[in-house]
Amino acid sequence: MIRIEHLSKGFGSLEVLNDISFEVRDGETLAIIGRSGSGKSVLMKHMVGLLKPDAGHVHVDGRDLCCAEYGELRKLRKRFGVLFQGGALFDSMDTFDNIAFPLEYFSDLTSSEVEARVEECLSLVNLEGVGAKKPSELSGGMRKRVALARAIALEPQYILYDEPTSGLDPETSNTIDQLISHLSDELNVTSVVVTHDMHSVLTSADRVAFLHDTNLHWIGPVDALHDRPDPVLDAFVRASEYHLGDPSASVPLTQDS
Repeated sequence: MIRIEHLSKGFGSLEVLNDISFEVRDGETLAIIGRSGSGKSVLMKHMVGLLKPDAGHVHVDGRDLCCAEYGELRKLRKRFGVLFQGGALFDSMDTFDNIAFPLEYFSDLTSSEVEARVEECLSLVNLEGVGAKKPSELSGGMRKRVALARAIALEPQYILYDEPTSGLDPETSNTIDQLISHLSDELNVTSVVVTHDMHSVLTSADRVAFLHDTNLHWIGPVDALHDRPDPVLDAFVRASEYHLGDPSASVPLTQDS
């Protein structure tokens, strides 16, 4: 479980997060939503120890990241897989080597075991047979899925998604949303999805945390988004091109998406 306690963070005179407290429950998918610049990605970076708060604490399985020595922090980070917004693939490497990279540097697997694990990860994201292709040869959706295959290579306990559908067309975005749900069930992981895409929220999340004006404005089950009379939350939700309770129909997961 990830537990955030009274977390505050600013950069110079800019206050980004103020006294944020909540938990990410084991096995759930929590979506963090809010306007651009509301601190969603900053909050996510605290969960994996990439940023230290000005005040407050971040506990992962009972251990405080804010007080952890480098060696302990390094071990804790192995429990996380992160899908960065741009994918962060190595352009000079082919797909196989991109996914193999964390296995070769952070595991004791033999070369044959690494190969088997890479193929397993490619299968989980429905990209069998593309290991020899460079990122430049892949579509935007395929690059996201390669990055996700790399994120799950070390069998993480937690997967963090930073704007996973950003820059993708609606059909490909829907494919990524389905994949998030599929991996959550298949791998029994805890997921945190940072997004402003309400369709992604409705498709993949169990609970939602809404950031507004540096604060945690609301947190609750996804089904309760439209039940609470809250003009601030309602305005954000209604700004989406999708209507609550009526996401577009799912599409089959295809390799080229």
